[in-house]
Amino acid sequence: MTATPPKPKPKISLVIPAYNEEAYLPACLDAVMLNVADKVAEIIVVDNNSTDGTKQVIGRYPAVKYLFEPRKGITRARQCGFLGASGDIIAYVDADTLPPGGWAEQIRAEFDADPGLACLSGPYSFYDLTGIRNAISTGWFVTARPLYSVTGYMMVGGNFAIRRDVLEQMGGFDDSIEFYGEDADIAKRAKAYGKVLFSRNFVMPTSGRRLKKQGLLKMAGLYFINYVSIVLRSKPATKGYQDVR
Repeated sequence: MTATPPKPKPKISLVIPAYNEEAYLPACLDAVMLNVADKVAEIIVVDNNSTDGTKQVIGRYPAVKYLFEPRKGITRARQCGFLGASGDIIAYVDADTLPPGGWAEQIRAEFDADPGLACLSGPYSFYDLTGIRNAISTGWFVTARPLYSVTGYMMVGGNFAIRRDVLEQMGGFDDSIEFYGEDADIAKRAKAYGKVLFSRNFVMPTSGRRLKKQGLLKMAGLYFINYVSIVLRSKPATKGYQDVR
């Protein structure tokens, strides 16, 4: 008998949306090159109509595929990356994150272990917050877990991986959502096609710049009301947002 050839491993594409990120993107891409590059099929940065030196930063990394999305908005940049990616699993991080060692391996392990897994996400840790401020900010994800237990879905937009076929069945990202609620919307719609896992071990170091600029209470309130609004009405409660760079 002829042996059946092993099924090829799913390819992972990494997508990084970037709007005016020349200050943070170099550290992100350095971390990607060190910890992720040899574990994924491709690295894509979507320039979301930046007016600073973001494009020049990307040009310093020959291994990175450059895409341009002229319509500003995080969901539009995510969609551009999805359409330009070739992977079976599309992983997303933000331009102010520092993907750690083992991160891509966790994606591979979780999707290999569970064929019914649609989407994987996990909490942030804040590399530029200190002391009690960092502890409280990181602890928000612990307090949010009861909501996840009830709904069965939760994710953060700067740290998730999703199967291509799930995104296709979802119709991609909802580009009518400008900012708040986009991650809850992705998770809710993905749940219709499989399990949405929020793993406390799938941690992404990120900047706390938005928390420092807008304050923890305001940020927690905005994310909470928009999460609840997505759960109950399938649309966010707020539309406006502030770019923090």
